[in-house]
Amino acid sequence: MFESLSNRLGQVFDRLKRRGALSEADVAEAMREIRVALLEADVALPVVKDFIAQVKERAVGAEVVKSVTPGQMVVKIVHDALVDMLGAAVEGLNLASTPPVPILMVGLQGSGKTTTSAKIALFLKTRQKKKVLLASLDVYRPAAQEQLAVLGRQIEVESLPIVSGQMPVDIAKRAMDEGRRGGFDVVILDTAGRLHIDQELMAEVAAVRDAVTPTETLLVVDAMTGQDAVNLSRDFDQKVGVTGIVLTRVDGDARGGAALSMRAVTGRPIKLLGVGEKIDELEPFHPDRLAGRILGMGDVVSLVERAAATIDQADAEKMALKMMEGSFDLEDMLAQIRQVKKMGDLKGILGMLPGIGKIKKQLDEAKIDDRMLARQEAVILSMTLQERRRPDIIKASRKKRIAGGSGVSVQDVNRLLKQHQQMSLMMKQVKKMGMKGKLSGLFGGGGGLPEMPPEGFPALPPGGGLPRLPPGFPGMAPRGFPGGLGGRKK
Repeated sequence: MFESLSNRLGQVFDRLKRRGALSEADVAEAMREIRVALLEADVALPVVKDFIAQVKERAVGAEVVKSVTPGQMVVKIVHDALVDMLGAAVEGLNLASTPPVPILMVGLQGSGKTTTSAKIALFLKTRQKKKVLLASLDVYRPAAQEQLAVLGRQIEVESLPIVSGQMPVDIAKRAMDEGRRGGFDVVILDTAGRLHIDQELMAEVAAVRDAVTPTETLLVVDAMTGQDAVNLSRDFDQKVGVTGIVLTRVDGDARGGAALSMRAVTGRPIKLLGVGEKIDELEPFHPDRLAGRILGMGDVVSLVERAAATIDQADAEKMALKMMEGSFDLEDMLAQIRQVKKMGDLKGILGMLPGIGKIKKQLDEAKIDDRMLARQEAVILSMTLQERRRPDIIKASRKKRIAGGSGVSVQDVNRLLKQHQQMSLMMKQVKKMGMKGKLSGLFGGGGGLPEMPPEGFPALPPGGGLPRLPPGFPGMAPRGFPGGLGGRKK
């Protein structure tokens, strides 16, 4: 998401940062380029006008033009203005009501409403320990009710039994009765959608709203619909009343104009983002973090949160002990690969790293994707248990057998073994450095992150971009890109 906008803004800011001083003409030229970039990203024109006016008013002040680092000051001003546009505060789901709390899901057909209902149910179940009941009110689309029931079984969340011939308002009342009897905390009501807004759709949704008085009415919008998403949000809010917006398919929208326009035009907060197709790929919306991603600053906090939510504590402690001992075999490497896969799409993970846009070309050449991790996993699984625990016994004939079994070349097997050697060497260095206490703090009991080292995080190189990646990142060559199993140097 925001790939094209991030690239354009990155070019503008790089030019500003290279200048020792800025004149008002320089700022005006930058504002013109930012305006074009926002319009090309499909941001609504009134929103762009207000945004540029706000930034320009602050950027032409004496504190910027005469600043020691005027380019950095402009970046900060744009960042703050983006946060204001997106909504400065984080607004999560409002569950402050007598259980069961009704959540009404509305939107057009094809926006991902049913899948999003299941995603929210899983989100509430795993992160807030809520008992959730799913209920489909869609009696028009073939197998819509059964689809939600299947998703409910996948995530182990109860769904309302289907009664043939029952109409939406009656289904909603039955769901609330079942919620009260069954001791549920939340009831998610998935309403029917249409290909376009019509009076019949709005009347039906309004009737359900009046019957259950939902605490939250969430509008599900496909981010790829662009300007239409903004108009859709306004219509639903005026005719039904919307308390929040859930944007889906944000990972497939390179422009991102819908997200930037939605809050400013409707006044309703974006509460959740669907960041992938998997049922667990739903994130709370953080305006400041999204602004950071747009400006190439990354989103390390979300990356840490995702890791904490997916990495098993027992496995992490086991890995910490291995690191303390200075041992690291191919079974450990396989465990690391699987942990990264559990965190979601690899390009999405890398997109949270600061400055990743500056090495996009290297990323493309290295062919960094989820298939690369799958190939690495296949290579290790083609080995015997003895080979995984004692990689030094893997010689020419064994390499040939492993390559044949995993469908890769012998060179790919060599590349993985070399990467393992480098990771193993790093583990031994960790042991020599006496990192026991720090590792215990990170992986052992007590929670939280270890203390920041006095020298802080690695500094960015003078020309911007990323510090070199550590040798332990799965799929990477020891000094970063390219050369992992997924691609060769050209």
